[in-house]
Amino acid sequence: MTTVPRSSILSFGVLVYALFLLTFLYLIGFVTGFVVPVTVDGGGPTSAPALAVLVDVGVVALFGLQHTVMARPRFKRWLTRHVPQAIERSCFVLVTCAIFAVMFTQWRAIPTVLWQTSGAVAHTILAVAFVGWGTVLLSTFLIDHFDLFGLRQVWLAFRGRDYAARTFQERGLYRVVRHPLMLGFLVAFWAAPTMTVGRLLFAGCYTLYILFALVIEERDLLDLHGASYRDYQRRVPKLLPFLPPARARVRDAVAQ
Repeated sequence: MTTVPRSSILSFGVLVYALFLLTFLYLIGFVTGFVVPVTVDGGGPTSAPALAVLVDVGVVALFGLQHTVMARPRFKRWLTRHVPQAIERSCFVLVTCAIFAVMFTQWRAIPTVLWQTSGAVAHTILAVAFVGWGTVLLSTFLIDHFDLFGLRQVWLAFRGRDYAARTFQERGLYRVVRHPLMLGFLVAFWAAPTMTVGRLLFAGCYTLYILFALVIEERDLLDLHGASYRDYQRRVPKLLPFLPPARARVRDAVAQ
C-alpha cells in the first residue's frame, strides 16, 4: 500500500469529523422536526404508503447492514489492508454519514397521526427527547468521543505515535446501564409529542436494529475484555437502568 502523508491522514479525519457533526445536528432536526427542511414527517419525496414503507425500511436496513459489517473485526482487518489503519474509523464514520444523507433525502413520510399531545404535555415529551440526545452525546465522551469518531487515531498518526485502544472504564452512565448511548437514542426516537405512522416506523425499525446490534456487540466486547466484561454484564443491566441484569434475574429465578 502506498504511504499516505501524515498531513493528508489528519486532514481526512478532521473533515470526516466535521461532516459527522453536521450529520448529527441534522439527525436531531430530522427526528424532532426543528429547523431542517426534511424531517421524518415531511418535506421529502412522497410515495404511496406501501412503497413508502419499503423505501423507509430499506434505508434503515442499509444503515444496519453497514454497521453490522463494518464494525466487525474481520472487516476492519480487510479494510486496513487497503487504507491506512489510522483512518479506518474515519472511513466507518464517513460511510455512516453517507447513509444518513440517503435517509435525509429519500425518506418517505407517512403523516397519518396515531396520537398527538399539546401544551405542557407536548413540551415535557419534547424535553425528554432532548434529554435522550444529550445522553447520546454525553455517552460518547464517557468512552472517548474523539476515539469513537476517528480524530484521536489520525492525530496520533500525524504525530508519529502508535495507536492503542482505550481500556474500558466503568464511570458515569456506564455504572447504571451498559449501553447508555443506545438508551439515549431509544429515548430520543420514541419521545414524540406527535406520533405518526412514519415516526412509529422509524422508531420501531431502529429499535429492532439496536436490540440486534447489541447482541453482536456484546459478543465482541466479551472477546476483547474477557472476564472483566462478563463480570460487568452480571452487575449492570444492558438498557433499562436500576433493574437487575438479565443474567442476575435468571440466576435468582433458578435459585428460587
